[in-house]
Amino acid sequence: MPTLSKITLLVLKPKVKKPPPHRFVLDAIEHLHPITRPMFGCLAVYLQEKIVFILRDSKSATADNGVWLATTVEHHESLRAEFPNMRSIGVFGKEITDWQNLPVDAADFEAAALRACELVESRDPRIGKIPKPKKRRR
Repeated sequence: MPTLSKITLLVLKPKVKKPPPHRFVLDAIEHLHPITRPMFGCLAVYLQEKIVFILRDSKSATADNGVWLATTVEHHESLRAEFPNMRSIGVFGKEITDWQNLPVDAADFEAAALRACELVESRDPRIGKIPKPKKRRR
């Protein structure tokens, strides 16, 4: 019979959820009952079938941290009037991206993010996309 010193005990540690990035954004739209899902190491925020934001707070690649707005190029000009610090997302590798970032390092980050929440609450058509259906694997 093996002795206790020869037995390796497995200790299962409970998975610790890290807090969502930029929690104040979720708090601002909580009454709309958003659904969140992990996506690309970030947190995607949905209202019904539309994705509206991605909240990003990466510790290693910080350049694109902030609130990503689900939008299209046709809305950039009008959104830039409301969000002068809004910019394309660098990790996508394109100069201009549909999705736009309200960067966390901008002086007006929190105010801009809360204004984006107001636009989402008023169902502004410039923010929000219905994702394409996932392709099923055979």
